[in-house]
Amino acid sequence: MHMTPVGPIILFDAECVLCSVNAQFVLRHDKVGRFRLASMQGEIGADLYRQNGMDPHQPLSILLIDGSEIRQDSDAVLAIYEGLGFPWQLVGVLRVVPALVRDPIYRWVARNRYRLFGKRDTFWVPSAEHRDRLL
Repeated sequence: MHMTPVGPIILFDAECVLCSVNAQFVLRHDKVGRFRLASMQGEIGADLYRQNGMDPHQPLSILLIDGSEIRQDSDAVLAIYEGLGFPWQLVGVLRVVPALVRDPIYRWVARNRYRLFGKRDTFWVPSAEHRDRLL
C-alpha cells in the first residue's frame, strides 16, 4: 500500500530524453517543491497510469494528477508551467489556442518522442537534493 503523496504528481516517461529533460527542468525551477514526479516505468507511476485507464507500456500522454483533478496532453503541460510561477507561468498564455488545436500537436510529438528526441538506455535519476520528490 502506497502513501498518498502531497501535491500534484507529474507522470512521465523516464526513458524519453525530452520527458526526462522536462522533469529535470521542473525540479530545478519548482522552488517551493510543489510537484512530485513518478515515472511510468516505476511501480507507483505504472499504478497511477493504470488507475487512469492508460497502459504504462504505451502511454498516450503525460498526466498531471492533483487530488481528484487529472490533466493530460497540452493541458497538463500548461498547468505544470503555470505552477512553476513567474516567468514560466507566462506559457499559460498558450491557453488562448484551443485544446482542439494544441492537443493534436502534443499527441504527434508524444507519439514520435523517441524518434525526435531519443530514448535513454538507462533511467534518469534525480540528484540527492531532489530525490525525495521522485515517487
